[in-house]
Amino acid sequence: MEERIQKFLANSGIASRRKCEELILQGKVAVNGKIVTELGTKINIEKDRITFNGKEVKQQEEKVYVLLNKPIGYVTTAKEQFGRDKVTDLVKVKERIVPVGRLDMYTSGALILTNDGDFVYKVTHPKNEITKTYTITLKGKVSDQEITMLREGVVLDDGFKTSPAKVKRIMEDIENDKTRLEIIIHEGKNREVRRMCEAIGKKVLALHRSKIGSITLEGLPIGKWRFLSKSEVEMLIKK
Repeated sequence: MEERIQKFLANSGIASRRKCEELILQGKVAVNGKIVTELGTKINIEKDRITFNGKEVKQQEEKVYVLLNKPIGYVTTAKEQFGRDKVTDLVKVKERIVPVGRLDMYTSGALILTNDGDFVYKVTHPKNEITKTYTITLKGKVSDQEITMLREGVVLDDGFKTSPAKVKRIMEDIENDKTRLEIIIHEGKNREVRRMCEAIGKKVLALHRSKIGSITLEGLPIGKWRFLSKSEVEMLIKK
């Protein structure tokens, strides 16, 4: 059975498909002892011997999909060179899994991890527009005009203008000078929600992702995880 090498690596739990392409270009992958740097190279997964950094990569048969309620202080990466706590440290499964997308170290909430590279690709691809729901606490009062700006899209620090978002005020604490918003987006730019709020001049006090698509954290304490059901997986990739 032939398969593109980056797809094989992603399905084996090495990393997302895009990251696997980077690893191939960096000369870290070999087929039958020969370094391969051409993307799209096809391999026979039943006969060829594939290695990554000198270690043999084997196809993982069983696919697992995990929902984690990520605590603050953990980095969203499968590998960590600075000794920080990783989200994969919290999930005890025998399969080698990687995060689907990312949450920054200081953001808590819903994060999916899997060893299914195709699933990672489909869920993170912008064309599928899978929504993410965030609860964000900001310093100070947020005016109706500022909420409208977030709804219509704001220009981030790198010049990128965000797509329209769903935004509503869910709490205004005058005594403690803070406001809580719910923001729903479908893009996946790095630290996008934080940067959106910074674009309207607001300091972020806390950020939590409560939903991915229609999948919620209901009944899942912070730092705990569960397997996604078959229907939840299908819901995310149905597009």
